[in-house]
Amino acid sequence: MLHTGPLALIMLNRYPYNSGHLMVAPRRHVASPELLSREERALLAELIAFSVKHLRLAMNPAGLNVGVNLGRAAGAGFAEHMHWHVVPRWDGDTNFMPAIGSTRVLSQHLEETYDLLAPHFKAIDTALS
Repeated sequence: MLHTGPLALIMLNRYPYNSGHLMVAPRRHVASPELLSREERALLAELIAFSVKHLRLAMNPAGLNVGVNLGRAAGAGFAEHMHWHVVPRWDGDTNFMPAIGSTRVLSQHLEETYDLLAPHFKAIDTALS
């Protein structure tokens, strides 16, 4: 867990699409953004922006994908608990391995990624106040 607050959290995805793949989620179990309070929506927007900024600083990606899948048909792994994906992307980071070998190639172990990002997320409370 990179950040645990009273209303929301930020974590590394255990099954990442790419190294540095984060999930930003409310603490309450809700399936869709309209079920969030205004305070939760505002905080989650801040946490997503903070995550984008600090992924850029720590990992220098060429781009980022930011999004949410609502409902199982849309690809949500946890349909009853919505969360945003913040995924660093690099030119040429997709390859044939997922299609041919049902395997993803990650350039960095999850623990290494955590060690790289954790210092950036320690100051999150100060940055958001």
